[in-house]
Amino acid sequence: MNIAKNMEVIFLAASIIAGATSFATAADGRVDVYLPADKAAVVAKADLDLPTATVTAKRLTAAEKAAL
Repeated sequence: MNIAKNMEVIFLAASIIAGATSFATAADGRVDVYLPADKAAVVAKADLDLPTATVTAKRLTAAEKAAL
């Protein structure tokens, strides 16, 4: 079998198999949690202070670019 001639069929077959297995293994996104009414629930809070990096540099001149 010449692989170059049948590459389209091989790609379609692989994509169909990948699509079918992704639906077959897709997890249910719901999380069922039942808490008694007398217990307090603890909710995690996201940290809003995200680290930020600032990169500063001088631009190269045409001569410096040519030297590289």
